[in-house]
Amino acid sequence: MSGPLDGIRILELGQLIAAPFATRLMAEFGAEVIKVEPPGDGDPLRKWRKMHEGTSLWWYLQSRNKKSIAVNLKSPEGLDIVKQLARSADVVVENFRPGGLEKLGLGWDVLSALNPNLVMVRISGYGQTGPYRDRPGFGAIGESMGGIRYTTGSPEAPPARVGVSIGDTLASLHGVIGALMALLRVKTGQGGGQVIDVSLVESVFNVMESLVPEYDLLGEVRTRTGGALPGITPSNTYPTGDGGFVVIAGNSDPIFKRLMATIGRPDLAENPDFRNNDGRSKQAAMLDATISDWTKARTVEEALAALDAADVPAGRIYSVADIVADPHYRARDMILQADLPGGTRVKMPGIVPKLSDTPGAVRWQGPALGAHTDSVLSDLGLDAERIARLRETGAVA
Repeated sequence: MSGPLDGIRILELGQLIAAPFATRLMAEFGAEVIKVEPPGDGDPLRKWRKMHEGTSLWWYLQSRNKKSIAVNLKSPEGLDIVKQLARSADVVVENFRPGGLEKLGLGWDVLSALNPNLVMVRISGYGQTGPYRDRPGFGAIGESMGGIRYTTGSPEAPPARVGVSIGDTLASLHGVIGALMALLRVKTGQGGGQVIDVSLVESVFNVMESLVPEYDLLGEVRTRTGGALPGITPSNTYPTGDGGFVVIAGNSDPIFKRLMATIGRPDLAENPDFRNNDGRSKQAAMLDATISDWTKARTVEEALAALDAADVPAGRIYSVADIVADPHYRARDMILQADLPGGTRVKMPGIVPKLSDTPGAVRWQGPALGAHTDSVLSDLGLDAERIARLRETGAVA
């Protein structure tokens, strides 16, 4: 089956996380993604985190289904290759610091003149405008300035970070959404290409719910609350008698009643003060303590069995070992087997979302640096002799 993005060509001028994660998602659903890397070491992600025979396992995941070409962007001939690719591309995705592509002669004014229907996704720390545009901005800074770090962790400890690059990931998702909306406009004949300006800071800020109006009208500054979800009660992480934890989300009115009946407190279920969430939130500490008394007298398995029988949303906190062993993950094809160079088999995450008629697919893992240079240049009409000369001059590798 063909993917929903079959026939869409994406030119990736990015490194590390934000731009490459966005293009990975589009590649999984059929887009042809041509990733431009610098000769020599390529994308620094090739050497990040845990390695297998000299290459990052993250790389094999992040760059699956992509074509890698090694192009020297400091070479006039290399820049000309990128311009030729932009002429036939539907989308360019980049995460240079603002002005970086312009210094190379690959700015929006140049590329859009070559291809008026081109969509350009520009992911940066602070956006393409504003007083902070020229500052370096990584995902950690976006998470901090976007508000999520201030609300993450225990009240007694310094602000914590989520254990993954959530700022980059949120920017990637906003970039994909913007690209698809802009592509729809082009493909339906409603207009030409445009720039999608994505800021890491704003991508984090965009998921911060009612943070701003609560502050503006009520003077409320949301801060760290550990495992609780402030203002939504009860929804927290509760300790069990065997040293574990269960997450319980009993925050809708009927679920709250079922939860109280399960823990032996039907009196709280019928208390008119707790009929709605606003009343429960005023006494969140008391309700959490009551639930904790119940969970502490049970193992994780005992607590979850009782809550599941009562149709109360609850779950254990999974490690990666729990994820890989879980039958639901396997049934949903969320744990796939991949073949690395040399034949090593390794588990990789599956594809999200699930499309019924045009599902995504993994066609190959992250490629070797420049693995597709010759084939991509051949598609541009360059013959073997011309490609060999470009290699000799260092324009490509």
